[in-house]
Amino acid sequence: MTQRWLAERRNEYYYRKAKKLDYRSRAAFKLLQIDERFRIFNDGDRVLDLGAAPGGWLQVAVDLVGPEGKVVGIDLRSIKPVEGATAIIGDIRSTESMRALRKLLGGKADIVISDMAPNISGAYSTDHARSIELCEYCLAAADSMLREGGSLIMKVFQGDLMEGLRRDTEKRFDTVKVHSPDASRKTSSELYIIAEGFLGSDAEEVEDVVEEKKPEFSRKGTFL
Repeated sequence: MTQRWLAERRNEYYYRKAKKLDYRSRAAFKLLQIDERFRIFNDGDRVLDLGAAPGGWLQVAVDLVGPEGKVVGIDLRSIKPVEGATAIIGDIRSTESMRALRKLLGGKADIVISDMAPNISGAYSTDHARSIELCEYCLAAADSMLREGGSLIMKVFQGDLMEGLRRDTEKRFDTVKVHSPDASRKTSSELYIIAEGFLGSDAEEVEDVVEEKKPEFSRKGTFL
């Protein structure tokens, strides 16, 4: 990271605003803006945050669901405690981790959220494919962890595999929309899939939908 890049980041509006409001990342504003537009969160909701480090989305989710809600996150690396949320170290591709999350939630989630991104390789087609794979794991987690009628928010990089992912998502939800919040950098290829009205899953247990794999560590604490 160059000194110029660091200076530009410090001067960037949402970065400075996150610091001022004590959010752990500028990504917090992406989730706030998504909810402002689509009204996904309600008081008392149970929320599962996949790839939750460093905790900015956990902070927002706690505020949006209120004291009667429950917010649980998971990541490959530890997360500094967030008041009102519970976070564990684990892998979303692990049956054991999914069982632990369901126990912490006290049942199925009303909302599953993911701001996960792959470790950037610099080869866009590779990064796009890895982003799609992360979203496929999010869909598998939704099959296991999301209640019927629930919602899913997940980040994806634009590319030629996007349409296939959208079709897979539409098989599971009543409505699927793609959105780019203002807080995303103008140069970013990231988009957010907002899926509402989960149709339910035939899976009886977590192991019916979660594929066991060993995690590959990323500098972002996510996968691949």
